Amino acid sequence: MNGEQLAHWLEGLGLADQLAAAGLPSFERDLGGVVRWRDPGTGAALTDDQLAELDRVLHQDGEDPAYAVPLALVQLRRQAEVRAGLLASPTHDYAGLARLRGVSENAARFAVHKAAERHALLVVPHDAGVLVPAFQLDARGELRPELGAVLEPLLAARMDPWRVWAWLTQPAGLLGGRIPHEAARDGDEVAIVRHAAVRLAERAGR
Repeated sequence: MNGEQLAHWLEGLGLADQLAAAGLPSFERDLGGVVRWRDPGTGAALTDDQLAELDRVLHQDGEDPAYAVPLALVQLRRQAEVRAGLLASPTHDYAGLARLRGVSENAARFAVHKAAERHALLVVPHDAGVLVPAFQLDARGELRPELGAVLEPLLAARMDPWRVWAWLTQPAGLLGGRIPHEAARDGDEVAIVRHAAVRLAERAGR
C-alpha cells in the first residue's frame, strides 16, 4: 500500500488515532485531504522505504497479509474505550475526597497515600494527578470493608491500577459474568470474589 491507501485502511478500521500511542509513525491530512506521514522521533516525512516497513509491520498479524488486522492497535483502541468509560464513572480527587470525609485536603492526601501503601485503596494516576474511584468507598468516603480483602492481592501484585479498576467494575469471566465489586456486597459471595482476585493477581505476576 502507498501512504494514502495505508491511511485510508487504518481510518476504515478506526485505528488511526492509536498509531502515536503505539510509538508508530502517524499521519495527518492537510486542507486538501492529502496524507502526510511523519516519523514519531524526528517529525520528518516518512520515506518510501519507511512506509513499506510500516505497511509490513501493520500487516504481519494473520496468515493472509491482505486481510490482517494490526492486533496491537485494536488492543490499544479497546484500552482507550475502557478508560474513557471508567473516567465517565464517579471519582474523587484529593479535594473531593476531603469534602466527603470532612477533613482538610492535606489530610485526605496523606490518608490516600498511606492507604495506597498498605494496598488498601485503589488510586489511579491520571493527568499528573490521581483519581480515587468512588465505587470502592462508602457514604463517608472510607473503603468499603468487604473490598479490603479483594483489593489487597490485586494491588500487592502491582497490577496496572487501570486494569484493577476495569476488572472490579465490569463483568468478570472468573465470576460467571458478575461484576466483582457488586458481588462482594453479598456476604456469601465475597470469599469467591477474593478467590477470583487472587487468581487474577497470580496470573498478572507471571
